[in-house]
Amino acid sequence: EAQFGDFANGAQVIIDQFIAAGESKWLRMCGLVMLLPHGYEGQGPEHSSARLERFLQICAEDNIQVVNCTTPANYYHALRRQLHRSYRKPLIVMTPKSLLRSKRTVSSIGEFGPDSGFQSILPGASGDPAKSEQVVMCSGKVFYDLAEERDKRATSNVQLVRLEQLYPFPTNELADALAPLSKDCRLVWCQEEPRNMGAWAFVRERIEAVAEESGFTNPEPRYVGRDAMASPAPGLYRRYEEEQAKLVGDALMIAGGKK
Repeated sequence: EAQFGDFANGAQVIIDQFIAAGESKWLRMCGLVMLLPHGYEGQGPEHSSARLERFLQICAEDNIQVVNCTTPANYYHALRRQLHRSYRKPLIVMTPKSLLRSKRTVSSIGEFGPDSGFQSILPGASGDPAKSEQVVMCSGKVFYDLAEERDKRATSNVQLVRLEQLYPFPTNELADALAPLSKDCRLVWCQEEPRNMGAWAFVRERIEAVAEESGFTNPEPRYVGRDAMASPAPGLYRRYEEEQAKLVGDALMIAGGKK
């Protein structure tokens, strides 16, 4: 576990040479679990990013697993399946620190039981999905900011979909989550990270492929998040709050000016 996500930078050689490529090069399976605090909480550039984009860049041939769990049950099942499986794969877990103390991040006892399991996709339903005009897809703790703002606005025509697992990409699960929606529904990808970081570059084509296969009128997702930056995050808390409020508002804005 890294105290803060950015500290994984110093281990990049080990990650690239051994963790990501070890099975391909030497046929050696590895069940290492890496817990990397990742989440924009206004604590500055060194306390925000686990460099998610770098892990996604080295994903290929089912070499590693990358998850960003937002519920205690899903986190539990991600660790449980790591031991229960008959094979080993490295597990990279984005672990936002604020979710450890968030009252919104809860799971029922039943969700930890034997009839449950890890869920790659978690829909956040609101109103009638068939009447929705927009679906906002995201990963990680930004979901709770989006859900809170959507509830404040009493918006029922915007659906939220969480990607709990980014790799292997949950193609079938995402298709199932999008199936109840109108094919004219607009697609949005929202992330806290700057445009040149985070999952955007990785998920963009994959989301479009799923949406196109599902028959959406416009399968290309719209990006909502911070502009491209050299630093992972701003150093001023006030600026962080302004940026966070803007991206949440932009994600819930429907083309044409409706909210």
